Amino acid sequence: MTMKKTWMCIGVLLGSSIAGMACTVTLITKGASADGSVLVSHSDDNELGDQRIVYVPAADHPAGSKRPVYYDSVSIGVLTNYGIGMPRYVGTHRGPGYVNAELQQDVPLGYIDQVPHTYAYFDGNYGIVNEHQLSIGECTDGAKVEPNPEPGKRIFYSSELSRVALERCTQAREACRLMGELIDRYGYYGTGETLLIGDTEEGWIFEMAGYDMNGADGLWVAKKVPDGEIFAAANEFRIREIDPGDPDMFFSSNLFAVAQAKGWWKPEDGQLDWLKTVSHGEYNHPYYSLRRVWSIFNRVSPSSKFSPWVEDGYTKAYPFSIKPEKKLSARDVFALHRNHYEGTEFDMTQGLAAGPYGTPNRYIGPYDGNQNNVSAPGQVMWGAWERPISVFYCGFVYVNQSRGWLPDPVGGICWMGLDKPSETCFVPFYVGVNDLPASYQQGSTTVFDRNTAWWAFNFTANWADFKFSYMKVDIQAKQAELEDKEFAMQPAVDLAAAELYKQDPARAREYLTDYCRDNAQRIVGEWWALADRLVAKYSDGYVNAPGQMAHEVGYPKAWLEQVGYANGPIQYRKPEKK
Repeated sequence: MTMKKTWMCIGVLLGSSIAGMACTVTLITKGASADGSVLVSHSDDNELGDQRIVYVPAADHPAGSKRPVYYDSVSIGVLTNYGIGMPRYVGTHRGPGYVNAELQQDVPLGYIDQVPHTYAYFDGNYGIVNEHQLSIGECTDGAKVEPNPEPGKRIFYSSELSRVALERCTQAREACRLMGELIDRYGYYGTGETLLIGDTEEGWIFEMAGYDMNGADGLWVAKKVPDGEIFAAANEFRIREIDPGDPDMFFSSNLFAVAQAKGWWKPEDGQLDWLKTVSHGEYNHPYYSLRRVWSIFNRVSPSSKFSPWVEDGYTKAYPFSIKPEKKLSARDVFALHRNHYEGTEFDMTQGLAAGPYGTPNRYIGPYDGNQNNVSAPGQVMWGAWERPISVFYCGFVYVNQSRGWLPDPVGGICWMGLDKPSETCFVPFYVGVNDLPASYQQGSTTVFDRNTAWWAFNFTANWADFKFSYMKVDIQAKQAELEDKEFAMQPAVDLAAAELYKQDPARAREYLTDYCRDNAQRIVGEWWALADRLVAKYSDGYVNAPGQMAHEVGYPKAWLEQVGYANGPIQYRKPEKK
């Protein structure tokens, strides 16, 4: 399909924004999941970017051909000399979802050797999952050095690395090796990055950073998540000591030499600490990252009694991975992403800042972002909000599920939720589909459009902020209704698709494509209907219902007391100043 006048546009540098480096990710290994699948989740917390979820088809390539590598604006911002100022690629090399005859095609930073066949995959601002159940999640990390791209010399950022891995690999370990080799040979630019890579058996963490020496390559390390454990990250590197003798860890051959030459580490320091070596720990403000890791670990292992308070951004209070007290389902991971610290001392639905109706949203202003940069020398901070897991500027969130007991097209599912996790509905897309619904592959955050799926969820989440404590009840009820039905249908869909696959793989793919399209269209339609009901039900601050219009619910008594309602004009005499 050709997209016309529906492309996402931005006019700011993503790297300069608090929302440009703001994702939360989890990886649940086979032994830690309720059904023996490997789960990878990612909230893409960047509403400045591009919210399209695009299907990239499999393709065959002539012998000796080259694969172009394009600049990614999610790295350090829109640089028009490498493209047309769009946040996502424009051109013909990723299938029809990226073709736009009205726009100039992006200019490659360089080329790598092409392979005879590339796999189909789902693409967002980063690669998501391929047809062989290889799954990827991403979060941005602050690094000491964040170099610019150099055409033909330093050409890879994590987003393009993730796409090449999904095009060519079926196993997580294989993907880590490939991405490391590409960085070594073709160079790395942009921010520090963490990629979570899962297949049907294993989960790996791949972290990378650039440097500003004569070489064009970068620094990277890969570490396996022990089976039976879960991993979580939130915009801070999570790999610590580098152990050359660990068979489940490997890293760039230049790591120790570069670290020593830059003065970041010396042999007498002992084992090289990756986090300390290449980064300043947290960025933005204290607990911007660590609070989210604490929340996830605390929820899956409450008896461990992890403290939310630590000494600094280099703390080792939260291990690389932990064993959950109960095995997690995909739906449990949905819940992890829908969290605003409810029930804890950091509950963002409580207090004066939450307003009369308990909204967890804290809108960004000039007092946020780089002004409150914990890694800046001498930076004085005068305030900060807690940073929740479910944040209003989330563009989309997904939970990928890789199930090795089923054929790849049937076993892999991307549970996709558009916009804010706590106010979205997760929709399943099997990796064996031939395409994704048009409403998911098009749209602009600058143009309200009822034909774009993202707007159904974004509008509902925004409207809910007016009377959150009321509307969240309606939204959660609809979430439960729709997601209950999807999970109830899943065994039947799995069975039918698996049986069809034995007889005719092409028919199985058609069946899955039809089911996913029809279900997604139904969900989006029902979400628009929910939005319309919420508009009418809560119009003008009332709670409206048939036979009970304009029900005056007012404000909670505690909030009225906090904001000085009692000091209003309740007498004619001028009140005395206290």
